[in-house]
Amino acid sequence: MFLIDAKAIYITTNMVSILQQIKQRRLTLGLKQNDMLLRVGVSRQQYQRLEAKGNPRLNTLELIAQGLNSELLLIPREKLSAVMDVLEQEPSLQQSAKSAMENAQKSLADDPWQDLLGDNQ
Repeated sequence: MFLIDAKAIYITTNMVSILQQIKQRRLTLGLKQNDMLLRVGVSRQQYQRLEAKGNPRLNTLELIAQGLNSELLLIPREKLSAVMDVLEQEPSLQQSAKSAMENAQKSLADDPWQDLLGDNQ
């Protein structure tokens, strides 16, 4: 399973990896666990439990991926190398991830209106 967004690609084969990727993506965006309440309606306690040891339902994973500007995808193993080749050909991918980290200094708690209209995408 992949968690894919415009800035980074994460590959996983088990639930622990998915949970680690969710946390890493949140940190990359400069978000705190409290920020997820505004993005997807999950309280800090619920989100913290999910990141630590959760066993989320599929609809919860989809909701969190959406809140992290990402997509969940199942990719057949026989197509995995072809998909990776296409994704690795994107030269701006690593630069985009780096600039996203630099630009995500202000947290959602400081500005709850940021990205509300999707104008920073």
